[in-house]
Amino acid sequence: MQRCLLNVLIILLFTFKGLAQEPEKNGESNETENDSIKKIELVKSLGNGYLPSRYFDLDLRYLVKFNQYEGLRTGLGVITNTAFSEKYKIQGYVVYGFKDHRFKYNLGAGFRISEQTNTWLHASYTDDLQETGSSKYLTDKRFFQFFEPRLFNIDLFHKHITKALTLEHRFSDKVLTESQLSISKIDPTYAYSFVVDNQTYSTYDLSMFQVSVQWNPFTAVENEMETSGYPHFTFQYTKSFNDVIKGQFNFSKFDFRTVYKLKHVNKSSTDFVLSAGIANGKTPLTHLYHSYPNNVDKETIMQRFSIAGINSFETMYFNEFFSDRFAIFQVKHRLRPFEISARFKPELVLISRYALGNMSNVDRHQGISFSTLDKGFSESGFEINKLLFGFGLSFAYRYGAYHLPKFNDNFAFKFTFNIDL
Repeated sequence: MQRCLLNVLIILLFTFKGLAQEPEKNGESNETENDSIKKIELVKSLGNGYLPSRYFDLDLRYLVKFNQYEGLRTGLGVITNTAFSEKYKIQGYVVYGFKDHRFKYNLGAGFRISEQTNTWLHASYTDDLQETGSSKYLTDKRFFQFFEPRLFNIDLFHKHITKALTLEHRFSDKVLTESQLSISKIDPTYAYSFVVDNQTYSTYDLSMFQVSVQWNPFTAVENEMETSGYPHFTFQYTKSFNDVIKGQFNFSKFDFRTVYKLKHVNKSSTDFVLSAGIANGKTPLTHLYHSYPNNVDKETIMQRFSIAGINSFETMYFNEFFSDRFAIFQVKHRLRPFEISARFKPELVLISRYALGNMSNVDRHQGISFSTLDKGFSESGFEINKLLFGFGLSFAYRYGAYHLPKFNDNFAFKFTFNIDL
């Protein structure tokens, strides 16, 4: 199934690249200029995750994905564009999981309050899945990633039916904000009970407020083209209310992430990522932190062979650790590409990652066993990218306090996929 999915992804990717090729010139300078503008706009739309049409754009995030719970997940997402209206938006998606045999969907609508600050108010209804322990930033949905390799091996999800009211606001070209009021019904797809105040909850309702800020202090806009300087900072505050519109738990969370990219004169570069989060109060496991694992619990190295993530721990097993407070530091150093030929330019990337975390009141979470990260988790390795059609290889080794007794269990050998539109 994974091979079939990869073939579909590759075909779609090269189809999109083919759409972006410059059309044949007819000798007319104005037509050539218009064709160039159209090409730039198409590539920009694809880079943002949309395939444009007359009145609406296809949302490529929902086209085809794969995970261990749903199997193949495929569907269609659409959003109206400015040709439909500059003041109103209608958007939604429908997807189907071939393993869980269930449709998931979203429907939303919004209107623009202010053109100058690009302020929008949205209302939405969602019936879908979310990975347990994932902490998503509201502003991240504006930054598209065509291929999400961690999804392939995720098996711990919770169902949620969420009604939300969202406010988007741009303070400046450097500061994006998004705030959301939501009520959700949470139903884990696995055997889990949250025990608090002498009561046991297998399903529960949450009423939450979230505010997310994306701050790119060195972003510059010239001639309508945006260039992004580093570092980038993202902040998010979450508050869950008890006894407000059926909300059952009172807790708060604060999440932070910064990304810094240092380019060197020899065409090499170094990336730094620091992520941290803390949850206080009566927080169920679904809304705690998992530290981005990306390894399956199988006996041999080749049985664990899969797809390496972008910022994930390749030797950390899924569902091995959970935390209510954590910090992750990662550094990637990309060497100058090996220019073997005009088309064959593989890249060597050296990687090191470290995670530290802990959890209070572990006994509140019943039905699932896990460890904490209080001793610190370490792994290092390397990637050789762009060997063939964007594919490469990844190797990582787990060491330190959580080094496993069986030597081979500390290794992860996977392939990578990197390609630019």
